[in-house]
Amino acid sequence: MSLPKAPQSRVFVELVPWAERGRENSLVSGGDTLPGLRGPLPSAQAPNASREVHVSGTAEVSVNPDRAQVTVSISSTKEAAAEVKKSVCRRLDYIMQSLQLQGLQAENVTVTKDFRRVENAYHMDAEVCITFTEFGKMQNICNLLVEKLDSSVVISQPQFYHTPGAIENLRRQACLVAVENAWRKAQEVCTLVGQTLGKPLLIKEEETKEWEGQIDDHHSSRLLSSLTVQQKIKSATIYASSKVFINFEVKGKDKKKKHL
Repeated sequence: MSLPKAPQSRVFVELVPWAERGRENSLVSGGDTLPGLRGPLPSAQAPNASREVHVSGTAEVSVNPDRAQVTVSISSTKEAAAEVKKSVCRRLDYIMQSLQLQGLQAENVTVTKDFRRVENAYHMDAEVCITFTEFGKMQNICNLLVEKLDSSVVISQPQFYHTPGAIENLRRQACLVAVENAWRKAQEVCTLVGQTLGKPLLIKEEETKEWEGQIDDHHSSRLLSSLTVQQKIKSATIYASSKVFINFEVKGKDKKKKHL
């Protein structure tokens, strides 16, 4: 006598990793959970999602030029070679002596000489290229040379510029200040709503900009040589801005327990 066939049935089951299975099985207190299933019965409540605060921060910083270069040119034309050399070297020696008295280092001074014959005479040019790190000292030396030397000595207008390291430091400073501003904003928000700011989960620099300083509009049509020293410094100043986005974790207020 053969046994009657059992009715057919279908079972739908989804296996989950052991890590998720342990987490889901721990929800028995909120509702029954079947081992091996994706989630608890409808009566169970989902675990609390992590709380976060998203803020952005901006910053704008600037740096003045830290170097200036001035060129002093000397020229003379005479019929005798010895005379033209003597004329140029005499003024060149005075310039070098003045620089030494002002404490300029030799590595910041470059001297070039050019001697040639022009028709029936001899011509000699000499250039002294000076790099300054102190702009006040630069003005004092230039004023002294203009006063003591004749019109055959020409002093160029100072050319202000930045060292490569100064620009890189400016970019880094803009980003750090923007991050600090974003952190302060998030801190104030959490304090306002009675929460505690946690660790940053994401820090992203979204935008960076750099530009040179601009002189006032009523000076824009003037030649660069007619600008004052302060106006030239302002024109050579470099600005940098940064915008960052930060995602912070938010924690509840820690309750302090009193110990007897």
